[in-house]
Amino acid sequence: MAFRKPTLLEALIPIFGVFLFLGVGYGVFKLSTHGLLLLAAFVAAMVAKRVGYKWDDMFEGIKEKISSSLPSIFVMIAVGAVIGSWIVAGTIPMMIYYGVKIISPQYLLVTAFLVTAVVSTFTGTSFGSAGTIGVAIMGIAGALGISLPAAAGAVVAGAVFGDKLSPFSDTTILAPTAAGADLYDHIKHMLYTTVPSALLAITVYLIAGFMAPKTSMSSPEQVAKLLSQLSTLFNWNIFLLIPPVIIFYGAIRKRPTVPYMLFSSVVAGVLGMIFQKFSLKGVFTGIINGFNVSLIPNSGLETSEIMKEISTLLNRGGMMGMMSTVLLIICALSFAGILSKYGAMDVILDRLKQKIKSVAQLVSSTVLATILMALATGSSYMAILIPGELFKDLYAEKGLAPKNLSRTLEDSGTCVVPIVPWSIAGTFMAGTLGVPTLSYLPWAVLCYTGFMFALLYGFTGFGIAKLKTEKK
Repeated sequence: MAFRKPTLLEALIPIFGVFLFLGVGYGVFKLSTHGLLLLAAFVAAMVAKRVGYKWDDMFEGIKEKISSSLPSIFVMIAVGAVIGSWIVAGTIPMMIYYGVKIISPQYLLVTAFLVTAVVSTFTGTSFGSAGTIGVAIMGIAGALGISLPAAAGAVVAGAVFGDKLSPFSDTTILAPTAAGADLYDHIKHMLYTTVPSALLAITVYLIAGFMAPKTSMSSPEQVAKLLSQLSTLFNWNIFLLIPPVIIFYGAIRKRPTVPYMLFSSVVAGVLGMIFQKFSLKGVFTGIINGFNVSLIPNSGLETSEIMKEISTLLNRGGMMGMMSTVLLIICALSFAGILSKYGAMDVILDRLKQKIKSVAQLVSSTVLATILMALATGSSYMAILIPGELFKDLYAEKGLAPKNLSRTLEDSGTCVVPIVPWSIAGTFMAGTLGVPTLSYLPWAVLCYTGFMFALLYGFTGFGIAKLKTEKK
């Protein structure tokens, strides 16, 4: 049977289906997201079959999507190893200990945003910053009685800030490549939307920090007990900072992310045996299966005496801890792969492209198309590449510099994907930080104000660069 181009209705049915299944199934009945995404993939497969595609064709689309996402999946698994090993070494517990002693509760959210923004900018990876310093910040927030969704939102927003502006970030490199812009022109042009978004986020975090009610965990007695137990369970030493230094060195030297993360985990495991007296088996258990306070040797405390808050803070990580997230990503990519294979997104974007008459409509259409791609595919790469290819010539026809397109792709793609519950970034952040995506979404201020400023500039003309005459 020959393939045919799907109609607009055939292109939209799976999109409506995934929103319906997730909105009702997850939002109302709290059903597993994994199964709901597979159900949406089944609907997409029925439509693909209707327009002439066989299962082998659809499976090729699924394989292409999964293959393109393997680097991100490897980073996730490496982050799981880093978290488990850094707790075994005492690195994350030490960060929590001194963080609780130094950071004022009122400034925790602002600190979370700024620290993860700096780490993400230097390393070029939002996953790495959220999975290392972000986990420590969540521990500090829990100890101080700060809202965990608010802390997670601040961590995600800071991580996205760096991922968006860092010249080491793959999406920062990808956006100007897709749009035909210069990398550093692209980064400078993003300051128009990123700086106001960051300032707005900082304002929100400051206000929330001073107005937030304190929970029982923030009482001085509870905090003192938590710090006392942490110092009893672990031995502090300056050498415990070596694993983070390895990650930073690799980032500055532009080394491959995954090998340096795994090397950092190995070093952390050795430090755990030296300073925390873990056995080799205990180290392997922490790295593979995740840390558990019951693993701590000769702690001086019975497991039943350890505060449940400490168990909540530290019982996490491990490569196996990432497997549920990886499975969710495979389910989401199964849907996205079939959708992409039979050309659904091409039909929707082509129809959208026909309606563009002005600069405001062009920017608005770019924002809409990029967000739609983010929702449909859950991939930052697809959300940047496909709209970038679609709109590149239109920006030139309207006399607009390509850096306008690359900036809008990041504002609507890189920033939005981490607040999509079924996306690669959304599932990673939720699993790593221990807060559901929809719970931290309102607090991830930078993730949704970026495209709002892009729309504002599109309608007012402010911050819109014209194409130089010699390049037209």
